[in-house]
Amino acid sequence: MAKNIRHRVIFFYTLLSISLLISCKPDVAKNHTIYLIYGENASELELNAINDLKVDLTKISDSDIHIISENKDIPSQGVFFVLGTPESSTLISKMTQDDELSISVTQPGPRGGIWAKKEIKNNTQVIVIAGSDVQGMQYAIYDYSKEILGVDALEYWTGTLPNKNKKINFFDFEEITISPPQIPILGYFENDVDELANYRGKLLEYDWESYTELINSLVRMRYNAIQLFDMLGRPEFFTRPEYKKLNPDYKLRVSYVDSLINYAHEKGMMVQIDISLGYKIKPLDQNKADCWTDYKQDWIDTWTYYFEETPFSKADIFSLRPRNQVWDWEYKSSCGEDKTEVFNEVYQVLGDLIDKHNPNAKKVLVCYADGMEMFNNNFNPPKDWLVAWSDDGFSGFKHLPESTKDYDFGTYMHAGFWLNHTVHDPYPNKIDTIMKSMVRKYKADKYCLVNGQTFRPFLLNMEAFSELSKNVEAFDGDLFYKQWSERYFNKEASEYAIKSMRKLHEAQLNRGGYVEHLWEIRETVSYLSNAPIERPGKTPVPFNYEAVAEDYEHIENRLKLAKEALDYAVKGSEYVSNDDTFYNDYITLPAHLYLDLIQFENCLHRISKFKKSFEATRDTSALDTAIQLLDEANIKLDIIHKRSLEGDKNKKWKNWYNPEIRRPNNGFPSKEMLEAIHTNLMKIKGN
Repeated sequence: MAKNIRHRVIFFYTLLSISLLISCKPDVAKNHTIYLIYGENASELELNAINDLKVDLTKISDSDIHIISENKDIPSQGVFFVLGTPESSTLISKMTQDDELSISVTQPGPRGGIWAKKEIKNNTQVIVIAGSDVQGMQYAIYDYSKEILGVDALEYWTGTLPNKNKKINFFDFEEITISPPQIPILGYFENDVDELANYRGKLLEYDWESYTELINSLVRMRYNAIQLFDMLGRPEFFTRPEYKKLNPDYKLRVSYVDSLINYAHEKGMMVQIDISLGYKIKPLDQNKADCWTDYKQDWIDTWTYYFEETPFSKADIFSLRPRNQVWDWEYKSSCGEDKTEVFNEVYQVLGDLIDKHNPNAKKVLVCYADGMEMFNNNFNPPKDWLVAWSDDGFSGFKHLPESTKDYDFGTYMHAGFWLNHTVHDPYPNKIDTIMKSMVRKYKADKYCLVNGQTFRPFLLNMEAFSELSKNVEAFDGDLFYKQWSERYFNKEASEYAIKSMRKLHEAQLNRGGYVEHLWEIRETVSYLSNAPIERPGKTPVPFNYEAVAEDYEHIENRLKLAKEALDYAVKGSEYVSNDDTFYNDYITLPAHLYLDLIQFENCLHRISKFKKSFEATRDTSALDTAIQLLDEANIKLDIIHKRSLEGDKNKKWKNWYNPEIRRPNNGFPSKEMLEAIHTNLMKIKGN
């Protein structure tokens, strides 16, 4: 009997001990106060990141959260995070000196960090999130928010919120070392951003919320640079008729540009500026942009003005393309120069100016096709210019270096391209294979600039580049596809989402993006209305049946693939709740938009065949059929406009696809086009 009592007592105290351990454990997120402890030498950038962690914690916990200095008395109860670097935090520095923590300027190295669980005075258990430098600390914090708290780096754009009702054990993680990313500079190219700038703000200018949320997401994805371009007043905005119609009184607010740069710096991002000479801030006369010999001083004076009188002086990276310095096209000298000799001198002169005004700035030579040809011959800028080799717009390469000539090498890649800026072309597998090839063959891992177009439609590709930049060889396109889609959708919906996106990519074979089809439609309308294509500032393009006929076969192929993409998307939507707008907006809607456009183009092609038949046979019945088909074309055009105006289910993005404020490159199909076709066909019939 006594033995049984003794066993019961032991069992009772064992249970009591376990119960006390669980109840006293500081890592269970109930109503414990949370303390975020910063170092006495913490910078504004560190405090900014720590405040981001506080905001993230409020999304999943109702606990009180306090940011306190390590110099303050640490309470006896609570959940404690020690945050900083060995340089800024005495607590972290002491742990490293006592060999309790392996973190230093060189371990794991710049932009690297750690998560650890340690004990400080009074046996207080703490979570240590630290970096070798401030950026390393930032990434360690943002990774913790993503992996442990469930906060999406793209939350603003996807609408995906963490689960606040989920009980989170803040200590439930394996201690890890976060290696520095293999590609030390990962930049976002702010280019062709009309929709993002126009959808709810002042035309051709970001509203502040869009810009700051763009930066916030980029930093969380480890992008540490942004190249401002459109927001500096690109020459199209104040010279092209389409833009003058959109905003006839376009002005650049220099103070706003200054604020954009400041915010990027506040979030730890470098700012890159291409030192071309067409910006509204001080545009070079375009007649002086194609003759360095005669107008050398004008170029130098404009650059000097940039450095001395504008916010450009704050940039951390300066880039230049060896092209026309106002318009983004090949340099064709108007005064008989050899362009290679011109740019050998240009890069030396500009490099000296940069060294004089901003000696710590990085210099990047961005080579497009014409620059690649020059580089493979006798173009040899100073060695302190990093060479960024450009893709073809769709993450492939048409031209490759014959030699790197011992320059530091990087890439300029596209997550989106102006030919498909309306509908994304998802290709993480292509990013996988092409980037690995560039790094293996040319060691092109010193820099990567990613053109994200209007950002929001290109989230998947943007994040694929981010993940690849951490470790190029370790990146797996198939695995990324799976992990990315399952983060946003359940397993069943994810499988169909991936199938749909793969088909959407396949449907855009050979650079066949949405905007390319707009040009093909213009060619078809031109032929059907017997009218040349008018191009402001350029010679008109004559109407030409052969140009239209060249597109028949690939449109038929794209139709089949786009229909399959939409079918998969619709099947996947059956597994998605009604309040999940992101599946529709990112998977289903793009497939619809692309299919709508090529179905309209296909209808115009059928009309073209009947018109051509009449021209060959003079059989008016062919014209009658062509005219009747215009009714179908009108219906399909109505669908395009209706879907564009309805747009996303998430009302935050209302107006995004509005044809009136979209990027005007290659125009947009209109009722006027169909009326012109009808008028011409009736005229031909009457004759």
